[in-house]
Amino acid sequence: MSEFTKDFQDVQGRFSDRSGQRARDENLYWTPIVVTKREIDAEIERLAGLPPPGNGRRESLIVHPLAEANAPGFAPGIQVRLSVLKPGEKTAAFRHNATEVNFCIRGSGHTLVAGKRIAFERFDVWNHPSYAVYRHVNDGKDLQVRLTYSNVPLLQHMQVYLPEDEPAAELHPVDDGEERERFGDPRRKSPYGMIRVGADGGMLMPYEILINPEAVVSKPLHFPWREVKRELDKLEALGKEYAGRRLYMMYNPVTGRTNGITPNFFATMTIRPPKIVDRPHRHVSAAINYYFHGKGYSTVAGNRYEWAAGDLMLSAPGWAVHNHASYDDYVYELTVQDQPLNIFMESLLWQENLKKPAALLGSEPGFETNRGKAAAA
Repeated sequence: MSEFTKDFQDVQGRFSDRSGQRARDENLYWTPIVVTKREIDAEIERLAGLPPPGNGRRESLIVHPLAEANAPGFAPGIQVRLSVLKPGEKTAAFRHNATEVNFCIRGSGHTLVAGKRIAFERFDVWNHPSYAVYRHVNDGKDLQVRLTYSNVPLLQHMQVYLPEDEPAAELHPVDDGEERERFGDPRRKSPYGMIRVGADGGMLMPYEILINPEAVVSKPLHFPWREVKRELDKLEALGKEYAGRRLYMMYNPVTGRTNGITPNFFATMTIRPPKIVDRPHRHVSAAINYYFHGKGYSTVAGNRYEWAAGDLMLSAPGWAVHNHASYDDYVYELTVQDQPLNIFMESLLWQENLKKPAALLGSEPGFETNRGKAAAA
């Protein structure tokens, strides 16, 4: 056996008769979970006490008990990894066909990804494009602790996850001009055109274009917390009358209309002034919150969950009604959702107001807030 040959058993497909049956909601909604700061700190201490691994990666997955063994996610399509580096340590080069959102929750350091050096501090966010070679370095004086969100469980469920330790590809800088020239090269464009079929705008695409689609360069983007917080804090002026959520999404232009930091995820930073209670809503996308300042609670499908700074929470299993509230202090949180993937799949049902119908976001007009009136009040 080799990489190019597999030993398959003889199997046979089967039929599952559904004649006359009504379509049913058979979804298993994953139970909301709060992983506390105490639990996370204990795991950080345990990882920091391990001898240096050969690849330099001291890390643990934070896994939901309902996750399948072959796809250990914190939500069905979202993996959360906790990583620790001691001062002076670095990881070996790595790449995989998953995209990542990285978030530093302690210490500082830098990451080399796709040839770019990203120097980060606590609460900074940055993305990793798929199949980009990267390594992390702790050039600070404290432990470096990161949370990494990726779409690995989805790829594992599809049986197409392909990781590569210490890849032969070098960490070389991306030359934007070189990339534009390469992908704008007329020699790379197929001489075989598209053919219109029917009156509705459908077209036939030749194989030569099918196997050579337009290439869009996906770049690592860095969102320093100092800059993000400066803009985020201005949203307090919206006041308690504001019906929306006080947040900014860290946008990657390569995701276009699907509104993501990666093609799979959006990442938002939220400020909740004291004693703010959000309006209940629901959406198909799963949401994971990391609270790094303040205290509050979430109500999910009628169940109340308390949380505080340093806690990680699966706060919104798909299509479960939920809302969040702050206590007597300001709350800051990072939220990661698989909204962009659902927009692209035309599956993102979103109900902003439970008294009004849901909308299929990205395929029909969405919702408006009262921001103009709230800002003027």
